[in-house]
Amino acid sequence: MVSTPPVPENSVPPFNPHLYHIVAGQLFDSVSRNLLPLQAITISRETGIILQVQPITDFRAMWIHRNSPSYRDEIIDLLHLTILPGFVDTHVHFFLHSYEETSWNDQVTKESLRERTLRAGVHARKTLMAGYTTVRDLANEGAEDADIALRKCLVILPGKKEPIIVGPRYYCSTRAIASTGSLGPKSNLFPSRSGIEGITGAEVADGIEECIKAVRRQIGAGADWIKIYADYMFRSCMADVSSHIGGSHFPLFTRDELKAMIDCAHSLGVKVAVHAHTGEMIEQLLELDVDSIEHGAELFDEERGFSLLKKWAEVGKKTFWVPTLSVYYHILKWSGSRLSIDWERAQESFKKVLEFRDAEAAKGRLDAIKISCGGDTGPFPHGENGLEMALMRRLGARWEDVLSWVTLRGWECVRGMEWEGSQGDAKVAQAEAKSEMSEGLNDASKSRLERGVPFGTVRTGWAADLVGVEGIVDGTVEDFEETIMHGVRFVMRGGTVYMRDGKEVL
Repeated sequence: MVSTPPVPENSVPPFNPHLYHIVAGQLFDSVSRNLLPLQAITISRETGIILQVQPITDFRAMWIHRNSPSYRDEIIDLLHLTILPGFVDTHVHFFLHSYEETSWNDQVTKESLRERTLRAGVHARKTLMAGYTTVRDLANEGAEDADIALRKCLVILPGKKEPIIVGPRYYCSTRAIASTGSLGPKSNLFPSRSGIEGITGAEVADGIEECIKAVRRQIGAGADWIKIYADYMFRSCMADVSSHIGGSHFPLFTRDELKAMIDCAHSLGVKVAVHAHTGEMIEQLLELDVDSIEHGAELFDEERGFSLLKKWAEVGKKTFWVPTLSVYYHILKWSGSRLSIDWERAQESFKKVLEFRDAEAAKGRLDAIKISCGGDTGPFPHGENGLEMALMRRLGARWEDVLSWVTLRGWECVRGMEWEGSQGDAKVAQAEAKSEMSEGLNDASKSRLERGVPFGTVRTGWAADLVGVEGIVDGTVEDFEETIMHGVRFVMRGGTVYMRDGKEVL
């Protein structure tokens, strides 16, 4: 519902015809993790930045004092919705689609790069319409450097008013890095050869020199992140005679190789995400100062107890855990009971991390292990990204924590190194203090929304990434799941409305 009210006299502050005023029934504050009733959010339509957040009573008082009848702002009435910061999926694969449709091997070896790129554009749109205004794509799975081109198409370039295609803010990692003999696709006729017809699921590197070259090459090509496969089912070709050996995770790189890659990326201002399952590998990665650990199904086991979690809290304070519960959940559909052990381990590790975090919080140590929401979306359908939040709630996470992990913590995870430490704090303070209204508006400045403006909470100076949901987020597990999975009615990214009243805005 949109209305343009009459404008009374005595304008305070100066009137601007390029503003949205969103009036919300509730607003989730991802910093305090509380729901605020009856809030008004003022947004610059030109810059895509939030200018003011205030109670509706204060907003109405401001309208009473306005005095410029020649201008009209646009009010969007969302009193029937709860407004959340735009969701962040920290682990997607836009160049894959559901394995229930086509296996990974067939996608990588039988679908052309052109087909896979077109599909990726469709996946971007579906993801945005599910309320996800930012994603981190952790490897294009053999699609060369197509994700770099896709990123350009999703950006509002300087001097332009809209992107080439519609989708979320896009952080990409290009090809990922694995060692010889580890990652597929593997030929049944020539299993000792790397890839099939020159196609490999990741860039292959061995030894410190090659590993450093791979990192430099990918960063030089434009990668936002470096993705490394630290352990994997290296001996998968043994599955015919031993499913246990074939499905076990082995290290792909030596400690020195891992250290060389992580240090090289950091020296170039780029963070590192690592695919890791075993406790032994996770322990190494924490010591090597990695930025995010993906999966980690074996983070907890009875023999080790809480020792690794304690080490994470002590050593890995900057390291995010992305549990990817959704992909383990879906693996059961593809494989039946054969890989149910992975889902069981993933559930147990997540529950134990929640238990550990609560125990540490009782001692005054909040967020002892940082978590963000990334489902490994791609092997299951794009647009169903919210399943990760739903599974976290089912396994015992509080609703307010989950919403914080998928918003503010999502930004803290994916953001570049320039936003870290005292330098990053200064940048945030500068963004919050800057008065867009007093400086005027500039079409070209919307390109800043990609990497130059913070996002993940609804505050002055932050990007206007908003999701409106119909339903109850602070009720039962079932209420939460229904609201997140089926209740998205409004989507705004960077001050542009892409969904209204549950319908896509073309």
